[in-house]
Amino acid sequence: MSDVNKTIQKWHASFRKGTDFDSWGQLVEAIDEYQILARQLQKEVQSTNSSDFTEEQKKTLGKIATCLEMRSASLQCTQSKEDFKLEELKKLETIIQNILTYNKKFPFDVQPVPLRKIFAPGEEENLELEEEEDAAAGTGSIEAFPPRAPAASQGTLLPRLPSEPGMTLLTLKIEKIGLKDAGQCIDPYMTISVKDLNGIDVNPVQDTPVASRKEDTYIHFSVDVEIQRHVERLPKGAAIFFEFKHYKPKKRFTSTKCFAFMEMDEIKPGPIVIELYKKPTDFKRKKLQLLTKKQLYLHLHQTLHKDS
Repeated sequence: MSDVNKTIQKWHASFRKGTDFDSWGQLVEAIDEYQILARQLQKEVQSTNSSDFTEEQKKTLGKIATCLEMRSASLQCTQSKEDFKLEELKKLETIIQNILTYNKKFPFDVQPVPLRKIFAPGEEENLELEEEEDAAAGTGSIEAFPPRAPAASQGTLLPRLPSEPGMTLLTLKIEKIGLKDAGQCIDPYMTISVKDLNGIDVNPVQDTPVASRKEDTYIHFSVDVEIQRHVERLPKGAAIFFEFKHYKPKKRFTSTKCFAFMEMDEIKPGPIVIELYKKPTDFKRKKLQLLTKKQLYLHLHQTLHKDS
C-alpha cells in the first residue's frame, strides 16, 4: 500500500472513530476526534511540498475539515447557528475513502478556510505559547473556537431505578477529587459511564452538576450517582468510569483532564479511593498511565440497596 493510501486509510479510521463516539453520545471524545482530523486535513491542504493530492482534491479536503468543525460547533453549543447534523456528516465518509477518484459536486455549500490554524486537543501548551506570541505581535491569527454551550449546572443525573426482589442497586456518592491544580479548574464536573470490556456503553451516560466547591488540592462534588442497572445484571468485566472535565477559556472548549474507573469486584458498601489516570480515557483499560505520583485520588462512597 502506498503512503498516500495509508494516509487516507488513517483519515477514514479517524472519521469513523469520531462518528462512532458521536452516535454513542460521547460528545467530548467526538469533538476531540473531529478536531484532530480537521487539523490533519488542513495541514495537507496548506502543505506546499506535497504532490499527493491535486488542488481540487485539496479543496475537497478543506471542505471536509470545515464540515468537521461545523459538527464540533454544533456539539459544543446547542444554540449554534451552524447546526450540522451527524447524519449529514456521515455522507462525507465515502468522499474521504475515495478522495483520489472523487469528482462529483460536494454535497454541502461550504468553503475551505485558507491558512487557518487548528489545534488538536492535547496541544494546549503549544496553543497557549502561540497565543502569547500572537498577542505580543498583535497578529491575532488564531481563530477562536465557537462559544461553549451554557453550563448545565444541574447535570444530567438520573433517579434510582425501581427495586426488584433479590436484586441490588448501587448508589455512588462522588465526594471529592484530588488535583494539584484544583483551584485553576473552571466549571469542573464528572461524566459517569458503565462500559463493557470492549468499551461499549451498557448504561446511560450521566453528568454531575458543576462541583460545589474547591479547597486546597481538592474539588468537592458531594453528589449521588444512581447506576442505571442492577449490579447482578452488569456484564462480566464491566467497569464504571469517572471522567473529570473542565472548561478551558483560551480554547473555549470543555476538556477531559483525567479519568478513573472502578471494576465490578470493587463494588462493596463503604468508602473507596481510586487512582487517577492520564487522558485520553482508555475504556478498554489496555494502556493506563497514572496522572501523578502524588497521593491524589478520587474519593467515593458506595451504598448498596437490596430488596429482599
